[in-house]
Amino acid sequence: MFGPLVVFAALTAHALAHYTFPSFIVDGVKTEPWANVRKTNNYNSQAPVIDVHSADFRCYTSATHATAQTLPVRAGSTLGIACDQTIYHPGVVNVYMAQAPAGTDVADWDGAGTVWFKVHEVGAETDGGQSISFPAEGAPGVNFTLPRALPSGQYLVRVEAIALHSADKEGGAQFYISCGQIEVTSGGNGTPGPLVAIPGVYDGNEPGILIDIYWPIPKNYTQPGPAVWSG
Repeated sequence: MFGPLVVFAALTAHALAHYTFPSFIVDGVKTEPWANVRKTNNYNSQAPVIDVHSADFRCYTSATHATAQTLPVRAGSTLGIACDQTIYHPGVVNVYMAQAPAGTDVADWDGAGTVWFKVHEVGAETDGGQSISFPAEGAPGVNFTLPRALPSGQYLVRVEAIALHSADKEGGAQFYISCGQIEVTSGGNGTPGPLVAIPGVYDGNEPGILIDIYWPIPKNYTQPGPAVWSG
């Protein structure tokens, strides 16, 4: 029989294996948790989203109905998205953005429609079947440059860390998601794309989502989603 301390330790270890993305980092300064990022349903449980067709696959706020303060960020500057711990699992990361319609405050917008474009990704490193590694694993978050050509305006910024440790069966991949709000200043005249809808961007059977990362070792890895728009 397991004693209460053993059970507690097991539950604690399980909780620590999950994570959220509650803060931005701008000019080296981390914002307060959930100040500029919409508080997700899992802010306590840290449980992932599994269903890529769920409405929660967009921003994971069906229970909190959260909004946030909008953070000004210059086009061409570095934006960080901080994890509350580290990205514990082997897997990859995508960052999407969507511009709020003209005349709509991003705080009042849910990101519906074919409006999202990918602005950053952290994939896997492979060498033809000898090994596979995941640079995002163990990282405290992700950093990327906002394209200088990104038009000025208000945006949702959505991060997804896709944990692949159990992805060998349908519905086994775990998605750790959050959406923050920024206002891009000093922007350019680019046309971000290709545009996708979230949910809708994945069906769950993509080779980068339904995959056994252990055996046989994948010879290559295909990042889910559209190409990154870099301006």
